[in-house]
Amino acid sequence: MPSTAGSTARTGTTTRPDTAGRIRRFATAERLVHRATGCLMLLCLLSAACLYIGPLALLVGRRPLVATVHEWSGISLPLPFLLGLSSAEFRADLRRLNRFAVYDRQWLRAVRRRGATPGARPAGKFNAGQKLYAGWIAGAVLVMMSTGLLMWFTGLLPLISRTSALFVHDLLAWAITFVLIGHTRRALGDPEARLGMRTGYVSRSWAESRHPRWLKEEGPDAGTDEPDGPEP
Repeated sequence: MPSTAGSTARTGTTTRPDTAGRIRRFATAERLVHRATGCLMLLCLLSAACLYIGPLALLVGRRPLVATVHEWSGISLPLPFLLGLSSAEFRADLRRLNRFAVYDRQWLRAVRRRGATPGARPAGKFNAGQKLYAGWIAGAVLVMMSTGLLMWFTGLLPLISRTSALFVHDLLAWAITFVLIGHTRRALGDPEARLGMRTGYVSRSWAESRHPRWLKEEGPDAGTDEPDGPEP
């Protein structure tokens, strides 16, 4: 269909985000893994709330169905990660998250002293806080899955009682809830970071301010490759 007056694209085509003056931060696979994991985590927490908070349980009802949703959303949590391993960009970022550099310790000291001057918090593609968060949430998900399976299949490890598994599961669930609230608050306070996770691109000025080591390590052409298809 021909375009209407004043338009620059043919009707029905998908418009790519304007990447002029911006650099690529996340590939499509990385963003999809983040979105899918976030959706599964939210579904898991909401179904847990409907199971354990009395007023919500009465409001929603259908306890067996809610329990099934909770169990399978929890079991499915690692799937986006496992599928993401097929992406070279995703694997490269996992290596970055797993590497703690000298300047990451400087970043943590600056946070502890509330230092906010330019250059006080050096960071690569991911800062020290993001690396600690990623490691913590990955370990927490594994523990939650393990204790959940012990409650689901009570005879799986006879030496560990269902009561003990339930205690650890519930305690860690509250910890995850508070950590995710903190993670969300940080994201809401940084629109440019959210834009990078949504479109894959951030401004060079933001990268130079928040992640200066990333640009230095990757060189002057860091992240400047153009997308090879419409952004999801």
